[in-house]
Amino acid sequence: MGTTESVAEISEEQKGEVLIMRIKGRLDAVSSPTAEKKVFDVINNGHHKIILEISGVSYISSAGMRMLLSTTKKVRTLSGKLCICGMIPNVMDVLKMSGFDHILDLFQTEEEALKHF
Repeated sequence: MGTTESVAEISEEQKGEVLIMRIKGRLDAVSSPTAEKKVFDVINNGHHKIILEISGVSYISSAGMRMLLSTTKKVRTLSGKLCICGMIPNVMDVLKMSGFDHILDLFQTEEEALKHF
């Protein structure tokens, strides 16, 4: 019971050179390693311009935040860029309280994130 709540669903859409990965569900200790592996697979396959659209993420834990940080660092080491957009207010509050708004490229909308490339 309850295991499906901790599974993050990820869909992908290519827009020009940018790959948009839409994440739905929770980014917690259970789902974050799987989500991180999917994003790293995409990066390792040569996608270095990525938007993580997380309007469907209802909850983020420290594990989810580590995942965002590690994927951002990975893309930056490859001279790429990772933008995160669509945070719901409680997820944005968590990111701001943690100071992640100064480390990550955060945008309200997908359109704003796309302009950043």
